[in-house]
Amino acid sequence: MGAIVFLFAYAGKWLDEKYQNPHNLFVKILTLLGIAIAFYNINRQLNEINKSE
Repeated sequence: MGAIVFLFAYAGKWLDEKYQNPHNLFVKILTLLGIAIAFYNINRQLNEINKSE
């Protein structure tokens, strides 16, 4: 989970530096997207664990 969020935040920081965005929108948007993907992944894994029991 942490790796996904870190990679998306890092990509957002890189995009903000490349395109000179003063409000850091890429960091904010990509970090939220990374959190959503991480939670989706955790939810999917927990559903698989519950089905196997």
